Amino acid sequence: MSVKKALISVSDKTGLIPFARRLVAAGVQIISTGGTASLLKAEGVPVIGISEVTGFPEILDGRVKTLHPNIHSGLLAVRDSEAHVQQLKDLGIETIDLVVVNLYPFKETIAKPDVTYEDAIENIDIGGPTMLRSAAKNHAFVSVVVDAADYEKVAEEIEANGDTTLETRRKLAAKVFRHTAAYDALISRYLSEQVGELLPESYTVTYEKAQDLRYGENPHQRAAFYREPLSDQLSIGNASQLQGKELSYNNINDADAALAIVREFAEPAVVAIKHSNPCGVGIGTDIRAAYQKAYEADPVSIFGGIVAANRPIDRDTALAMKEIFLEIIIAPDFTEEALAVLAEKKNLRLLRIPALNEPAKKVDNLFRVAPVAGGALIQDFDYKQLEESEIQVVTDRKPSEEELAQLKFAWKVVKHVKSNAILLAKDNMTIGVGAGQMNRVGAAKIAIEQAGALASGAVMASDAFFPMGDTVEAAAKAGITAIIQPGGSIRDQESIDACNRAGIAMIFTGTRHFKH
Repeated sequence: MSVKKALISVSDKTGLIPFARRLVAAGVQIISTGGTASLLKAEGVPVIGISEVTGFPEILDGRVKTLHPNIHSGLLAVRDSEAHVQQLKDLGIETIDLVVVNLYPFKETIAKPDVTYEDAIENIDIGGPTMLRSAAKNHAFVSVVVDAADYEKVAEEIEANGDTTLETRRKLAAKVFRHTAAYDALISRYLSEQVGELLPESYTVTYEKAQDLRYGENPHQRAAFYREPLSDQLSIGNASQLQGKELSYNNINDADAALAIVREFAEPAVVAIKHSNPCGVGIGTDIRAAYQKAYEADPVSIFGGIVAANRPIDRDTALAMKEIFLEIIIAPDFTEEALAVLAEKKNLRLLRIPALNEPAKKVDNLFRVAPVAGGALIQDFDYKQLEESEIQVVTDRKPSEEELAQLKFAWKVVKHVKSNAILLAKDNMTIGVGAGQMNRVGAAKIAIEQAGALASGAVMASDAFFPMGDTVEAAAKAGITAIIQPGGSIRDQESIDACNRAGIAMIFTGTRHFKH
């Protein structure tokens, strides 16, 4: 076997001319279409027009040109089948040994803010995926290239042996089906969104590899980082890394958690994360003050943590951050002076996400996918904010203005703590976090113990209702003065009565924030 004839039709012309010239020099005839054929001819590369092969003109503004038996028979014929070979001979059809195709830029088209539905539809490729699938199916005999990164290897093998190896063809075919699956997934997602089918009968997503990772959560696990093809700029996948080592699996996971919390706040805020849970959150008049509160919230756990700020990092804040070991600092920007200070810590990663000072907004077509054995759970991200109209004071005493401000602060944070979650706050900072416990009073005891003497006069937030009054009793003993929780337990009155006996103000929100 040898490659004698190639069909080339590409939207992305990167590297095409040198590759085509190498094919011609190796004795390969080139069939081409439309703009690709025009470019090749202009560059002096001999080309056979597609209409010469099909005996039919390109029609319907180029929508139909390769969808023809003379093309697909030449691609799909099994070369060691006497019947197939004879049929081609009887019909005067020649085999095609190499297909080089990349597709209409559908992703790039729908990424445009002003894209119209008509433009999107026009950029759905039909002939390209069909040729790719035909060639990939018959990869025992046909080489198929969808990625310009593979031009060099294919050219080298043809120059050396007259054909590609079966191993190479298998790899190329697998890449084709990954490519067309991703292409179709984007089309499916776009059209489903247009008609409001956000959780349809089948759910297909695609991601693009951003980087291979050294390992996953643990050294014995393989891992890679993939980003959504159309993700917004407020994500780790779209951050600019200014310095430091390559991000790890746990770095990325924790950094994502930090972003989710810091975007809850419009005022200057700093979040410190450890193992996906906040160990310190603070807000202040400026980012330096906010960082100091986040640090003081838990000066032990912040060590080796990840910090996110929603304002640019200045020199004073950088000097304070430099005093401890941090894995990552995320911010909308860093001043030149701050960069000079932090550059002294070579392994510290700095990530810049310019619009990080913008509070999070609900995105209707964005879902969290959690794989489980044999399937996946899919749900909206938890963008729910507390509305004033939802606040229900259920105790005899109403919270003071300061208590209410602290309750609202605590509520923004506790929704991001692993359930069962209890969080204590005071003076615009977290002072105790009880995360991921099997019972709620256990989470409360952890948060209260962490807060120590600071618990007196603090407020408490719970991500879900109190199943009984024991959590309130623990809060009262610690000196907690106000509580925010969803309510909804059949034993709510027990908790309300316990608050009234202790003089604690309690409000219900009517919204639960479980996080598993």
